[in-house]
Amino acid sequence: MVNRFADGLFWIAVACCAVAQSAIVRSSLVSPAQAPSPSSDEPASLARRALEVCWAAVPGIALAFLFVATWHAMHGQGATAVVDSMTSR
Repeated sequence: MVNRFADGLFWIAVACCAVAQSAIVRSSLVSPAQAPSPSSDEPASLARRALEVCWAAVPGIALAFLFVATWHAMHGQGATAVVDSMTSR
């Protein structure tokens, strides 16, 4: 049997991290330009913005992989064997 408290806590953590990560990415998308630049510098400004968005999105992607690994650890064969051995005492 899967521990419902652990599942609830897991999904609350996923929701909180998703909200926080989306706020970080959104702020990198809508933030004003760092300094007014002439029109000839506009491609460089777009490149900086794209790099900023990438650096904001990379931790979110890593966090998604971490949540998937945690879910598999919680619900894999090894996790049920540990729970079964703890309840049989």
